[in-house]
Amino acid sequence: MSVDLSTARWLVSPDASPALAAAAAQPDPDSLAAATALRKLVTPEQAAAVLTQAALRRRARPKFGARADRLFFTPDGLEQATRSAVAARRASWFARAGADTVLDLGCGLGADALAFQDAGLTVVAVEKDPVTALLAQANLGHPVLVAQAQQVWPTLLVDHPDAGVFADPARRTGAGRTWRLEDLSPPWDFALDVLASGRPAALKLGPGVPHRVIPADAEASWVSDQGTVVECAVFAGPSASPGRRSAVVDGAELSGGETAASPPGAVGAYLYDPDGAVVRAGLVDDLALALGAWRVDAHTAYLSADVAVPTPFASAFAVSEVLPFDERILRGWVREHRIGTLEIKKRGLEVDPAALRKRLKPSGRAAATLVLTPTPVGARAVVCTRRGHLERPPLG
Repeated sequence: MSVDLSTARWLVSPDASPALAAAAAQPDPDSLAAATALRKLVTPEQAAAVLTQAALRRRARPKFGARADRLFFTPDGLEQATRSAVAARRASWFARAGADTVLDLGCGLGADALAFQDAGLTVVAVEKDPVTALLAQANLGHPVLVAQAQQVWPTLLVDHPDAGVFADPARRTGAGRTWRLEDLSPPWDFALDVLASGRPAALKLGPGVPHRVIPADAEASWVSDQGTVVECAVFAGPSASPGRRSAVVDGAELSGGETAASPPGAVGAYLYDPDGAVVRAGLVDDLALALGAWRVDAHTAYLSADVAVPTPFASAFAVSEVLPFDERILRGWVREHRIGTLEIKKRGLEVDPAALRKRLKPSGRAAATLVLTPTPVGARAVVCTRRGHLERPPLG
């Protein structure tokens, strides 16, 4: 539920505190019982607002931890907000770059701005939506300028000549997340000006951003947090490494991009499924070199090796069998081994894992993982056991 500006002003005021506490105590903030209880305390609009906050704060805990219970959210704002660990890494970059102040141009609910403040930086935050700006101001504890970022940019630049610059030009349209450059707000030309300003500068882009639009003289990192690729972070300025490309997985970093692909080979004793950040960054062959591994197909990302090497950049599987990708053979194998829990992963093949699992008719107490992949000798189903990251210290 969206709130109007008047309700938002009440929501962030001390007057709303008792209702917020009552909403937080509800077992199910979305229930009719919760709405009935809160409407005894405040107006229906206010009841809906505090119950929405209670629900959003619970959803926000994986991103913000215990701090979520003190922040204000909107549904779209929470979905787009940077996770705390990712924002902290970006804030550390600005601090190392020597920025004392950061201009946050399009701050949303203030997730990145909070990280800047945590790093000891002063934040000048701009947000075009008045309600979002009001909630961000409550989250940050200081005023947020309500304006279109590109309209105030020249003035901010003059007023803060030594400040770093952060912007998130990826926004949603009615059709969802977009990478049509003409749909972005602030505009893409404006984002490029940010990078070319000569100051410490960073952009938060969606992970699906085409490599071709990233300036060659900027540094780019594809970031994965807790199994999800969340963004492409682009850095420029005195502390950036022009042309550098990297993958960051839960804080561990892999860089490169110059490694030539080795010829694909047969599936060995171990199979690696690279993290999506590694794939997005184009570093699969760099990871293969680090692991002493090889691709099992020239056009897919699965890697294989005969020796297990711990890495945070891929999920590892111990291989037990390699079968032809033939449903009749696979159905017989599932039946013979009494497989009841069947995980199916795939790359490079036109197959619906859920539909295939149903056709294979798993039944029994055993569990197995099938990895479906092209190989130099045809499509194969690799029977394996998930080993995670091999439970040893990370690579690098």
